[in-house]
Amino acid sequence: MRGWKVWMQGLAVLALLNPGYAQVPASRMRQSLGKLEGQLNILAWPGYIERGQSDPNYDWVTPFEKATGCKVNVKVFASSDEAVALMNQGGYDLVTASGDATLRLIYGNKVQPVNYKLVPSTAKLDKRLRNGPWYVVNGVPYGVPYQWGPNVLAYNTKVFPTPPTSWKVVFEETMLPDGKSNKGRVQAYYGPIYVADAALYLMKTRPDLGIKDPYELNEKQYQAVLGLLRQQRKIVQRYWSDANQQVQDFINEGVVAAPSWPFQVNTLKAGNHPVSSTIPKEGATGWADTTMMHVDAKNPNCAYKWLEWSLNPKVQGDIAAWFGSNPVVPEGCTASALLGKEGCAANGFNDFDKIYFWKTPVANCKTQGQCVPYSRWVRDYIAIQGGK
Repeated sequence: MRGWKVWMQGLAVLALLNPGYAQVPASRMRQSLGKLEGQLNILAWPGYIERGQSDPNYDWVTPFEKATGCKVNVKVFASSDEAVALMNQGGYDLVTASGDATLRLIYGNKVQPVNYKLVPSTAKLDKRLRNGPWYVVNGVPYGVPYQWGPNVLAYNTKVFPTPPTSWKVVFEETMLPDGKSNKGRVQAYYGPIYVADAALYLMKTRPDLGIKDPYELNEKQYQAVLGLLRQQRKIVQRYWSDANQQVQDFINEGVVAAPSWPFQVNTLKAGNHPVSSTIPKEGATGWADTTMMHVDAKNPNCAYKWLEWSLNPKVQGDIAAWFGSNPVVPEGCTASALLGKEGCAANGFNDFDKIYFWKTPVANCKTQGQCVPYSRWVRDYIAIQGGK
């Protein structure tokens, strides 16, 4: 679990965060490209920017460097909160930001609007991702979609001969099909955005609460969600943050059900472990990551070239194959031999309509008027994990 220091960075901005808060205006949008600077500095999730060092088959950096002369320098981050902190410090041109970070960067004036005329391949974007509220504000895009995926329910197939149908198996103490309790055998996600998973569960199972959007909670709804999370605290084996650690927990630590990503599930299946995944009847949260450009990017021309390169169908498919995600360009599902014909289906490409994508909770919201902002989510979820 990341410590207090990283999680608490930027709370001053979060306290102000709402759709009326000023962002870098569309007038700052770049209108033309100039001479390439020769380098590019990218902040990225691990596995997103590969140059073949782990596996020579997975390299979409070297061809870009040869084609443009822009040397790519990558710094990886372990959480959205760390990504926001690093972008606040500056010195980076691009960041692959998840939906629980994008609005913080937009309303914090840390990223600039992107001119899609300078990124022609945006015309090939999946129509389902266009105008996503996690990166488009007042009709202006503050980035280019990169990859997306669902937060699935991973489960041990020996314990569950048939897929579990509800998230109840990780939120409430219950007897599992093997006749044993789920206590100490399930996990929860460590990030404060996981509050939305609990909100989604209650949205579907407690309609009397009137939750319409798991990221938009009034005070009464929020307190009910915190109650569920405190109840869950009594049964979780671990709040996971490291995908590879979760793989080992399924293998060695007796974990039988947990919110997870296709990456972990695919890894476990590849190792012939009895694990599969499902999206329960309540639906699922998910992540749609966006490549965003720092407002003070020192290498904007190389950055725009990367934005265009990142949407190449083969590149999109290769990333999806490596990360266990889905292409933002549908052609990517058939353009990569590494991903294969069934790769997109395995990674949840057809489950889009069941997903409530991560977005930063803000104070002024559409469905409730006044909502609990993300700064509260951070403080309260840390306290819950500490047993309070």
